[in-house]
Amino acid sequence: MPRTTKQNEALRSATRSAVETAAVRMFALHGFAATNMRQIAVEAGISAGSIYRHYASKEVLFDELIDQASRGLGAVATQLSNDGDPLSMIRSFTEEYVADLAANNGAAEFYMMINQGVTTDTPKGTSSRLAASQRLIWQSVATLIARGQTEGQILQGDPAQLTAHYFAMLTGITTLHFTLQVESAEPDADLILRVFTGGLQ
Repeated sequence: MPRTTKQNEALRSATRSAVETAAVRMFALHGFAATNMRQIAVEAGISAGSIYRHYASKEVLFDELIDQASRGLGAVATQLSNDGDPLSMIRSFTEEYVADLAANNGAAEFYMMINQGVTTDTPKGTSSRLAASQRLIWQSVATLIARGQTEGQILQGDPAQLTAHYFAMLTGITTLHFTLQVESAEPDADLILRVFTGGLQ
């Protein structure tokens, strides 16, 4: 019995999702330049030929993933720009981040892919495509830190420097969690937040 249009759409959607998940993992492990469509197809469990029915090239596939990343970063920046208790908002973001890592649901791979794209700017233009959204997140966190300092929730210090330390910790933990599979690097939101609170909380 032939599949219905709805069944075909569901199959296409599931295949695209499998391809994107596999691509994120391969890009995170090997980088854009060292990854090819055959590797992605094998990781996704489909034939090398059928992958091209969904994505014309590695560049097109990566482009879609970067678009998703940019939209996601923009949504986070908007969330962090809302009114609310500064430390609670930073805590909520941190807890969501580390929960994603601990769940082993592909979040670490996605973060690693973004970091690689930004630091290597491969393919060319990746850094600039993500830069605006990343700056908004950093600025939002720095603003929350400054507000938290005036309310006695957060240690005094340069908000920009504290923001840099915070994101350096998130990046480092992500790298250890994904690349080295270090059990002691299992993320802990309270430890991360000590960069802001020290003995205040």
